[in-house]
Amino acid sequence: MPDGELLTDRLRLRPWTTSRDDLARLTDIYRREEVTRWLGGTPSVGPVELVCRWAQIRRADPVHGCWAVEVRDGAPPLVAGTVLLKPLPGGVGEVEVGWHLHPDSWGRGYATEAAGAVVEHAFVAGLPEVYAVVRPGNEASLAVCRRLGMTPLGRLRRWYDVELEAFRLMAPVVVE
Repeated sequence: MPDGELLTDRLRLRPWTTSRDDLARLTDIYRREEVTRWLGGTPSVGPVELVCRWAQIRRADPVHGCWAVEVRDGAPPLVAGTVLLKPLPGGVGEVEVGWHLHPDSWGRGYATEAAGAVVEHAFVAGLPEVYAVVRPGNEASLAVCRRLGMTPLGRLRRWYDVELEAFRLMAPVVVE
């Protein structure tokens, strides 16, 4: 498997690129109000800069990243969205798992499958826990947190200066 990629039964998680197809899909995802309403608005930078910033996150720590979620059985493969694993802003080392999917890929379990693969990647790499933050009312993302087995921490205003539903998942304890 190429560096930086993760595979699941149905998905290939790979770094976003500045290819024409990736940039077009990225633009389509992050210009949709039904997506950005849960993110606090559209990204403040264009798609090329976004891809560059995400690559920088991975360069800073190869455990972290922002991956394109590609459905493997498509021809050509469909990029369903983004899954991320990155430090929470203003935190003290907490790492966030998150997902942003295009509406044409909602309701198929891709967010849970992609996030689960990234969480497993984090735990194999030695992270003791991961967090998720969800805007109140985003029932689909709250359901993903529950399916991942995350523990609700209540509403916090700790990381993004807005009240969010926070969740934590601890790495399994390995008994040797």
